[in-house]
Amino acid sequence: MTLAKPNMQRREATVRVKGMHCATCSETVREALEALDGVTDARVNLATEKATFVYDPSIVNMEDVERAIRESGYDVAKDELTLTVGGMHCATCAMTIEDALKAVPGVKDAKVNFALGRASVDYDAAIASEAQLKSAVEESGYKVLEVQGVLAEQIARKKDLKEGFRAFVVAAAFAIPVAVISMSYDFWPKGLMDESLRNFVLLALATPVQFYAGLRYYRGTYWALRNRRANMDTLVVMGTSAAWAYSLIVTLFPDAVGSMHVYFDTSAVIITLVLAGKYLELRSRGATSEAIVKLMNLQPPKASVERGGAEVEVGAEELVEGDLVIVRPGERIPVDGEVMSGESAVDESLLTGESIPREKVNGSQVTGGTVNIGGVLRVKATRVGRNTTLAQIVKLVEDAQSTKAPIERVADTVSGYFVPAVIAVALSSFLFWYFLGSQLWDIGDALTFSLTVMVAVLVIACPCALGLATPTAIVVGTGRGAQMGVLIKDASALETAHRLTTVIFDKTGTLTRGEPKVVRLEPAEGRTTSELLFLAGSAEKGSEHVLSRAVISAAEESGTSLETPQKSSVVPGEGITSEVRGRLVSVGNRRMLDRLGIKTGIFEAKMQDMEANGITAMACAADGELIGLLGVADTLKRDAREAISRLKAIGLKVVMLTGDNERTAKAIASQAGIDEFRAQVLPADKAGAVEAYQNAGEVVAMVGDGINDAPALAKADIGIALGSGTDIALESGNIVLVGEDLRGVANAIKLSKQTFRKIRQNLFWALFYNTASIPIAAGVLYPLTGWLLSPMIAAGAMAFSSISVVTNASLLKRYRP
Repeated sequence: MTLAKPNMQRREATVRVKGMHCATCSETVREALEALDGVTDARVNLATEKATFVYDPSIVNMEDVERAIRESGYDVAKDELTLTVGGMHCATCAMTIEDALKAVPGVKDAKVNFALGRASVDYDAAIASEAQLKSAVEESGYKVLEVQGVLAEQIARKKDLKEGFRAFVVAAAFAIPVAVISMSYDFWPKGLMDESLRNFVLLALATPVQFYAGLRYYRGTYWALRNRRANMDTLVVMGTSAAWAYSLIVTLFPDAVGSMHVYFDTSAVIITLVLAGKYLELRSRGATSEAIVKLMNLQPPKASVERGGAEVEVGAEELVEGDLVIVRPGERIPVDGEVMSGESAVDESLLTGESIPREKVNGSQVTGGTVNIGGVLRVKATRVGRNTTLAQIVKLVEDAQSTKAPIERVADTVSGYFVPAVIAVALSSFLFWYFLGSQLWDIGDALTFSLTVMVAVLVIACPCALGLATPTAIVVGTGRGAQMGVLIKDASALETAHRLTTVIFDKTGTLTRGEPKVVRLEPAEGRTTSELLFLAGSAEKGSEHVLSRAVISAAEESGTSLETPQKSSVVPGEGITSEVRGRLVSVGNRRMLDRLGIKTGIFEAKMQDMEANGITAMACAADGELIGLLGVADTLKRDAREAISRLKAIGLKVVMLTGDNERTAKAIASQAGIDEFRAQVLPADKAGAVEAYQNAGEVVAMVGDGINDAPALAKADIGIALGSGTDIALESGNIVLVGEDLRGVANAIKLSKQTFRKIRQNLFWALFYNTASIPIAAGVLYPLTGWLLSPMIAAGAMAFSSISVVTNASLLKRYRP
């Protein structure tokens, strides 16, 4: 615990903690908080699920606090709000909105995804209101669209597409005549139209393009300057306004300028090309979220239900838990539920990525969105609406797409300085060519040449490509993952995946089926198997451990009638001691026998034989006397060995953690094809085992069931949890695999690497494009080649840059595991 210092900045905070079940949980959270430097007086209330503490913000921040809670195996609940924002044109816009939201009192964090047009806010509802957050966005010059969810956003995006297309059509209708007149005028018959009249005609045609079609860029510039920022709109407005204003002066006062050459074609064509590029970019960005839209469309709009003894058709939103739903062959199952009657095969491929249909019989669990391809099923709804697995998957993907990878923050920082730097380069280029370049080289009219260079620099620079490079790849990658049954919950996992060196698997329930069975019984001389099963089964009734259930099941299947123990004491990592009919009965492993001082004697050879064959040997003792052994085995999942082989093939070290002793662990590891393992690891020590590998320089992924492995999953660089198929959203870890196919681990890592590769390609292209194109636009090649870049070509290149980044990210949709 950190003692308060006299000069400590004292600030009290309260967070809601998810996942606490008992007093031990709340004590664990309290100790985790007070272990932080700068935190004092931590109080955790289990009933209200709140942790209140005093902290010094100069030493520790809220991110450190939340990380400490998560690493202790729990999570922090937040008030969250997602806003759909219109009017963003580049990464600088997104940063402006982020700053505005973070300035609202009570906001803990705000992330704005430029690619999706979405703002995600974590805030304290007791301090900040939804109205305040919306007002902050609108006061920054952007629109809050009153829609929620991906489908609603698609509708809003279609509206934006229509508006963008209309602006482009208007611009093109005027810009094309401007360009035709400007380029063909020298070939017209003399006397058809003098230059003065031509310029007035061009002014009349170019002005609607500048101030009607281009109005959005003037608005964007106004709000950017009001927020003390400069963005893409600023560059477009500066470049085209300079060309238009110069041309206006030439048209009205030709004698003052001494030239009749105008640049109305430059201003009009640039705005038209930028609008065309934005329209195509918006279309491409809409296509990046196709995967999540397809997932949402898996939910059938109607369902057949039995009500009042009759079958009726209702809307999916009208279904309630307990409804008996009738699903015919070829129909999608509208709810999560339990099969009450009927037999069929169900295609779960679009949800889990597994191509083989699963057989469903009475008592089987089914998932909403999957397809019934056999007989008629009568399904009792257990989860409907937002609680279904499908709805949770969609929510997870939406949340993941709103997160930022660390590399994206670097891109955002670059974007923040980018536009001011481009303006500085453009002005410097103008001054250089006007005052110095005109003296060193023959450039003709210095003003015309310098103006051309400045406009080209302003319009060729593309902050949009930088802003789109990362989020578009994340949107496509997470969406493709969801289609494969790989739910990437955090964008930072994508960045970490390409550095992974080690994958650690928990054994029980992860590598194995998690359904151990008693396969051998070895009663002591003079004892019977019935007596062994009675004592062991009755003692184990005081435990919920998976091995305990195996012993109880074996006893009940043999017809043995068990008794509930008078009292029980569980020792984690050893076993259980219970009072059965006045006798102290202990069931457990070698560690338990050593603690109790009981010798294995003639059973030693039998224990070693079990362990060598991958069977867990459980000893049963009563009042200090060894009654016999029970051999419990849990079979490997059918795809475990292939999954391990795939991970090794991509150069990863694979490790297994188990509570079994050395011999049993070695046998199971050998069956799975794993070379390295750690035996006799207690549940509480799994996180320590992960940390040991990290301390040795390894970048670690931990694969577990997401329930009793929560601390280890949180400690690992990437936590990969096997989804239970029900509470997907509650699973620990950065990545959740839907279903039990362990090959999904390799698929998840490969997809993460592929997605991050696209991010790097996009960032490289965006940086390379801007680094190479700006000097060319500034005229660096002119002294050597006599070639100068046209501003109109520069505008086309800028539009192409954004489109190419989005298109490259969209290639991830073709990824096949």
